[in-house]
Amino acid sequence: MRKVVLNMKQEREYQIIKKLVETNGNKKSAALKLDCSLRTINRKIAKYKQYGKAAFIHGNTGRKPATTISEQTRQTILDLFNSPVYLGVNITHFTELLEEVHDIKVSKTTVRSILFDNDILSPKAKRLTRKKLKNILHARKDKAKTINEAKLIDDRLESLDREDAHPRRPRCRNKGELIQMDASDHEWISGQRWSLHLAVDDATGLIVGAYFDKEETLNGYYNVMKQVLGEYGVPHKILTDKRTVFTYKNKKMSSDEQDTYTQFAYACMQLGIELESTSVPQAKGRVERLNQTLQSRLIIELRMASVSTLEEANDFLKTYIPKFNNHFALPVNCTRNAFEKQLNDEKINHTLAILSNRKIDAGHCIKFRKKYYIPTNDLGTEEYFPSGTKALVVETFNKELYVNIGERLYLLKEIPKHADKTLKELEEEKKATVKKQKTKQHIPPLTHPWRSQAFIAHVRKQNHRIGIQTS
Repeated sequence: MRKVVLNMKQEREYQIIKKLVETNGNKKSAALKLDCSLRTINRKIAKYKQYGKAAFIHGNTGRKPATTISEQTRQTILDLFNSPVYLGVNITHFTELLEEVHDIKVSKTTVRSILFDNDILSPKAKRLTRKKLKNILHARKDKAKTINEAKLIDDRLESLDREDAHPRRPRCRNKGELIQMDASDHEWISGQRWSLHLAVDDATGLIVGAYFDKEETLNGYYNVMKQVLGEYGVPHKILTDKRTVFTYKNKKMSSDEQDTYTQFAYACMQLGIELESTSVPQAKGRVERLNQTLQSRLIIELRMASVSTLEEANDFLKTYIPKFNNHFALPVNCTRNAFEKQLNDEKINHTLAILSNRKIDAGHCIKFRKKYYIPTNDLGTEEYFPSGTKALVVETFNKELYVNIGERLYLLKEIPKHADKTLKELEEEKKATVKKQKTKQHIPPLTHPWRSQAFIAHVRKQNHRIGIQTS
């Protein structure tokens, strides 16, 4: 005969009903002790007389619930979490991918319990959860029978340390009131370390610009700015860290185009954007936390998409960022919009430019990026200026080249090292072709940030400012 084992509550009910039957006691007194009705007491007496002690065992005892996850599914979840594809993934993201990719629909709590039972925590686990697992591991270490077993537990305990999170602060009231910018240098794919340039709206948490580059560069931030200006408009203020793109590291630059602070600050000044830099990471915690989130999530997504090059990564961002914003950003209608009107592509290309001071050489040319150029007018006719004439070379965002001389704009025509054709070929081509009227090339009007005097004044102002700060 199978031995019947009861828990404390069931044992108490059994003893009361047994005594009641054997002594023919008071049913009302038993009902008060068990906090039930007389009808329930009569039902328990009838079951006791029929089944004996086994009558007090719950019918579902030893039976698995219908919602129980099978051992095979539990093992699949464990194997997937420990696989190289999902290395570093947090539990929330992992649960979403289980349903999206593997058609395994479980709750975050279930996944967390399965992993916790195997001493695995999310990279984003809170301090209390880590403390709970540490206590379990310490208790298990005390009962360890071998030195190797104790050492494995010590290694697991060391891996549970984490850094403190950034402190909270209130969001801005208006969308576009403050844009936080930063670059996250990380190994985004195996063997490739890139910098992800980011711009996030402080009021909504919306990623308004993202771009991968090999390092933290002016080109990376210009690409982010192009996304912001083209998609949303001109923000009121930009908050950055004190990198060389935004602030001075050495006031004596070899040339103006290498002085990236002057370039970026001048573009912000022309757009009316307030530019502020800080050396305290907590002051721009919104973008710092975003870096942590993307380092957890985006790496997995890039790995699953088999991204291997910088170009593929930037193409992937075009589809991933809208998906990320839909999931995490606050609703747009929860705040007022402080972005000014959007700019057209031509205005953006002209504003996000690199300006470089040069002088006309003895050959009436300008040397720029190890190549020689000669100024031409809108008809393509070459213009000759005296040696030593000051010029401001303008390289637009889309890599077009212009030069500002005497507050007038000219095109720059490259002079190759060797002619493409021989003199004989040129004469034959000239005879064979019919004279055509020269068509004008478009030269933008000088109503944008390419005024040489304005740029020179800005450079002097920045040099004076840094001179005061360093003195």
